[in-house]
Amino acid sequence: MAARPLSTTLAISFAATTLVVFALVGTTLYVTLGREIRQQDDLDIVLNARHTRRLAEELRNSDDLREHALRLTSQVLGNPSFAMEILGQGGVKLIEHNSNRVMGTSLAPVTTASRLDASQRITEADVSEWRGPKGLPVRGLATDARLGDGSRVTVVIARDMTDRWRVLDHYRERLYGYGLAGVLLAFLISWLLARAALQPLRDLDSQVGAVTIDKLDTRIEIEGASSEVEIVARSLNSMIRRLHDGFERISQYTADLAHDMRTPLGNLRGATEVALARPRSVPEYEALLESNLEECARLSKMIENVIFLSRAEHPQFMTAMEEFDVVIALTQIADYFEGLSEEAGVNLRVTGEGRVRADKELFRRAVSNLLANALRYTPPGGEITLRAEPTATAVAISVHNPGPQIDAALLERIFDRFYRADASRHITAQASGSAGLGLAIVRTIMTLHGGTAHAESDATGTRFVLSFPRH
Repeated sequence: MAARPLSTTLAISFAATTLVVFALVGTTLYVTLGREIRQQDDLDIVLNARHTRRLAEELRNSDDLREHALRLTSQVLGNPSFAMEILGQGGVKLIEHNSNRVMGTSLAPVTTASRLDASQRITEADVSEWRGPKGLPVRGLATDARLGDGSRVTVVIARDMTDRWRVLDHYRERLYGYGLAGVLLAFLISWLLARAALQPLRDLDSQVGAVTIDKLDTRIEIEGASSEVEIVARSLNSMIRRLHDGFERISQYTADLAHDMRTPLGNLRGATEVALARPRSVPEYEALLESNLEECARLSKMIENVIFLSRAEHPQFMTAMEEFDVVIALTQIADYFEGLSEEAGVNLRVTGEGRVRADKELFRRAVSNLLANALRYTPPGGEITLRAEPTATAVAISVHNPGPQIDAALLERIFDRFYRADASRHITAQASGSAGLGLAIVRTIMTLHGGTAHAESDATGTRFVLSFPRH
């Protein structure tokens, strides 16, 4: 199932946010408006009740009330939503205005439990709400008033809230309509803005699509891009550059491997064809087989090194990390090469101190490769020094041998696979069966240990240094 486009996701998110904001603001405004309307109407009810009670208390009896009915109802005559009743003993209506339409007969909430005594102050808190005719909302209050002759009457002031609730209903409906329209408009605008903002990503996609296996030298344009897109573009350019370098190395690696394997295979075929050109004696066939065996050994060694390099790309290749004395390990390696060094007329010397934590077999292989390389290029009578030097952060293992100086520009490349610094070393390496992989194996082993390998060369000779980090 295809994922939703980012522009649509952003638009929906923005619209949802807008909806929440509209809902909160609209609800707040609606509740606030309803409260303001109710407070204003309650204040009108209270003022009318105070005015009517004060006027009633100025009159002597019920007859005076009836005579001054117009005066008593003057405060509510101009508003058809207001109603008034003045009740005598036994609930007899002495004066009424608009009461049947507004209050109906449901006066119990204000004429009994909520009725104020004539001495009590009338406030907004005394206003009650009940349902009038047809269930319409009504707010009002009832208060006693003492006439001049000492009798009591009940003044009821009420307001029909239907028009107010109708206003609130219309206001709520408009909020719904405007809110929905606002959300849809917000979705449309945010979708357009998101598409415009994401256009650089579509441009980036088209540029990335133009990068193929045949065009790994292509780079993504960064000029004029936003900071966010520039970060992605730089990362993609870096990735493409690494892919390009990797493919270049693989191509060169394949070509070098084919070239180095072609030589022993050619030797095998050539020697065999010469031997088969005419009948040979048993000693000649034995010599041929010995020669072929040497070439097979070279091929086997080359394949073994290639397999080692391919497996050593993974950190899981190291399975036996241990701490050991470096000088003891170097001495054991020097003892192993003692026969070869005596045959070459080269002296081996081990010096220094220190301990490292490493895979012991890989450590031996790395140092052995360096020592074999040093024996290969050290002239007779020379001395190879294996030295261990602890530092604050690492233990440096160096192999120094006298010999021709290597150009500084070539020192870093000699660790590349199948690379030889000069033609003479190429010939010697082929003869030894290393195929230019020995130093590449050394660097791979050091990478697995989190260390480094580098070479230094001057007029006195060449020095290879392995730095194992201290744990």
